[in-house]
Amino acid sequence: MSLNIMRRIKFCAGHRLHKHGGKCEFFHGHNYVADFHVTGDHVDDVGRVIDFAELKRLFKGWIDEHWDHAFLLNEADENGIHALKQVVPCKMYILPANPTAEGMATYLLESVCPKLLKGTGVTCVKVAIWETEDSFAEASIDTPSRVQEQEEWSEPMVS
Repeated sequence: MSLNIMRRIKFCAGHRLHKHGGKCEFFHGHNYVADFHVTGDHVDDVGRVIDFAELKRLFKGWIDEHWDHAFLLNEADENGIHALKQVVPCKMYILPANPTAEGMATYLLESVCPKLLKGTGVTCVKVAIWETEDSFAEASIDTPSRVQEQEEWSEPMVS
């Protein structure tokens, strides 16, 4: 049996979507919410997978240091990066892809969470990024679907 818990972190950040072609290509910002879903197979002596305060310390600590009140930019957005370098002081975080809610959730799940949770006995299995109160994207650890498993193990067709 595994147990799943979630810790929510709120933060403010600016971004723009490189080559969007619409209004999201302009610099703008959001009041984001990040939901970190963590799983573990065991509980401690208190009956917890991990202390919620520890998740807050880890996740909020990273968000506060890197993303809160920062501009998030795609590494390919040379113009945007150059423009923000002209502003002093300026806090920027360069991502390997566009800072969409999807891209941010994927980055946190694949790149940040494993480092933050190393040695804790828990794993982050899903991250949701709420860009507005009505819109979110989530990234989750993929498990092969039954259809994929059947396709992988099916006999080749003979004609």
